[in-house]
Amino acid sequence: MNNKLKKLILILFVGIVILIGSKFISKNLDIYDLQKYISSFGILAPIIYITMFSIVPLTFFPDSILAIASGLVFGFYKGYIYTTIGALIGGSIAFFIARYLGHNLVKKISNDKLSKIERLIDNNGFYIIFLLRLIPLFPFDVISYGAGLTSVKYKHFIGATLLGTIPGIAVFTNIGAKSVNISTTGFYASIASLILLFIISIILKNKFLNKKLKEID
Repeated sequence: MNNKLKKLILILFVGIVILIGSKFISKNLDIYDLQKYISSFGILAPIIYITMFSIVPLTFFPDSILAIASGLVFGFYKGYIYTTIGALIGGSIAFFIARYLGHNLVKKISNDKLSKIERLIDNNGFYIIFLLRLIPLFPFDVISYGAGLTSVKYKHFIGATLLGTIPGIAVFTNIGAKSVNISTTGFYASIASLILLFIISIILKNKFLNKKLKEID
């Protein structure tokens, strides 16, 4: 199979996924509406949810909203597992789209900071992707597309994604699971964990990532 045919198949795939995605993901950001929608599929709910999360990079729907909804629908443990699977699939889709299709397009819309991050990933692939995944202040999809433009190996990208997303997915899924009863101590603890996650993210960003960015100026 030649490269032109591969690109054509990939373009068709992306188009179909976006079309299907518009059916799956509602424009309404209400978490409880998402809960009802996903739950309505019964035993197929996990498959539907994973599919929804997998196509987030193509729809630009807020992944944190879906992660919280997973906790509401499936509880913490299953919600965490399904969200992780969806995040790995979605990240992989964005990675390969950028690597095989979107180089010129992403380069045109990328800013100077994204270009620097790409250079960092080229030099310290696993470590930088892992660090970026720990910082929810950086959009998940942008990191995936950006990594696809670099020479980083896919195994390093997916490994860093798997490990780096553990805290974020756990926090957001737990909020959803505890939202079943917002008057409990557990719910307030989940909100506190979210605040802590953002504080740690800011510290990591300021202490490590900004330092690395300055080094390549």
